[in-house]
Amino acid sequence: MIDTLPMSIDELDAKLLTLLEHDPGIGVLGASRELGVARGTVQSRMDKLVAKGVIRSFAPQLDPVGLGYPVVAFSTLEIRQGTGGGPVVDHIGGIPQVLEAHTITGSGDLMIRVVARDNADLQRVIDEVVVHPMVERSSTVICLSTRIPYRTLPLVSTAGG
Repeated sequence: MIDTLPMSIDELDAKLLTLLEHDPGIGVLGASRELGVARGTVQSRMDKLVAKGVIRSFAPQLDPVGLGYPVVAFSTLEIRQGTGGGPVVDHIGGIPQVLEAHTITGSGDLMIRVVARDNADLQRVIDEVVVHPMVERSSTVICLSTRIPYRTLPLVSTAGG
């Protein structure tokens, strides 16, 4: 079980997280050599960071473009009120091209990030999303370029206090 209480990290944690971000396959022994600390120290720190939910995965980061999905779009979905949205989330969770879904404030209820092979495929994905009877309306924008990709490493320097 992940302990979700906020966590302060120290300088060694920050160095370890930075190292793992830049070289995720380094392993415990490689990290201990690179950081100049005992292997057990690195393992203990990694275990603590996993238990606190700071490190969520050691899996590779996959690029949708490399998998043949170069089109990225964001859709705002308005859900029929009083339904809680759960059935819609279950529905869109079964669509492989829906990469994320977030409950939001403002004019919509859910914001989703989707990928597609081309614009025609994007239309197919959107049609698949909005076919659910509880989706009242959608608005989609296509991403032309990514200026700052998803990142968390800058937070490491601010988490220590």
